[in-house]
Amino acid sequence: MDKQPKIVVIGSLNMDIVVEADAPPQAGETMFGRSVRFVPGGKGANQAYALAKLGADTTMIGAVGEDAFGEQMFGALSQVGVRMDGVKRLAGAATGVASILLADGDNRIIVIPGANASCSPEDVDAHRDAIAGADVVLLQLEIPLETVVHAVKTAKRMGKTVVLNPAPARALPEELLQDIDYLTPNQIELGIVGGNSGTDAEAAMSGLLERGVRNVVTTLGAKGCAYAGADGERGTEGGYRMDAVDTTGAGDAFNAGLAYAIASGRPLAEAARFAGKVAALSVTKFGAQGGMPDLQAVLAFDEGRFR
Repeated sequence: MDKQPKIVVIGSLNMDIVVEADAPPQAGETMFGRSVRFVPGGKGANQAYALAKLGADTTMIGAVGEDAFGEQMFGALSQVGVRMDGVKRLAGAATGVASILLADGDNRIIVIPGANASCSPEDVDAHRDAIAGADVVLLQLEIPLETVVHAVKTAKRMGKTVVLNPAPARALPEELLQDIDYLTPNQIELGIVGGNSGTDAEAAMSGLLERGVRNVVTTLGAKGCAYAGADGERGTEGGYRMDAVDTTGAGDAFNAGLAYAIASGRPLAEAARFAGKVAALSVTKFGAQGGMPDLQAVLAFDEGRFR
């Protein structure tokens, strides 16, 4: 990684309300939990935070409310060096919230968009200079789809590499798919975005390539990831055995690692391997942002120890 990547993240900023319990409640059941914590999160903010920790020159474009949660989001991202000029503060709007239940070593999440729903195409246009200077533009789907479509078109007109993490998953317009350089669904999202949840991963990725996506990288949880490129490249990267503390930000860590490696000029297989290491290390600490590793930790990661 011999150059500092410049990456613009366009997406969501949420406060994560994290409740830990021994098991998830059944319908109609009331139970005691172990703890509750308020942790800065949101897919966009998590990915921006992770990129800054890795050493990327990172700019965030999004929206928060003029409330205490919004102030905390600004503080958390600014502290690691994320450029926050592109994040607007909305009077009378609440910062987005994600309610996260941690139980049985896994997580269940409900997202309330709040100010994220006001992230608009005009906000993208107001920060065209940042996009023009970026190596990679990274997006997710926790902001309005029209804003995502506009941002992708804007980035492609400038000749930028676009990475889209299609989460939360939804059907995507063909015009959007044709402008995506790297699409990064998990297994469930792959079926939804690909339009056929019953199709195996290899066929679903091939279908997306036929619809215009240039590369598809599908995360497989603890099993690693699979990737496919329009140039015929195919492959998998295995997962790592880790003592997981909190898996909430693993997908965001993976996307940040992939974007970082791509912006550094690494080929797809190497980028996928690097992203897998970032994701593996991220689950060893609490909090979607608190677990994000720095570049030194990723480069020192001992593959053989955790296979």
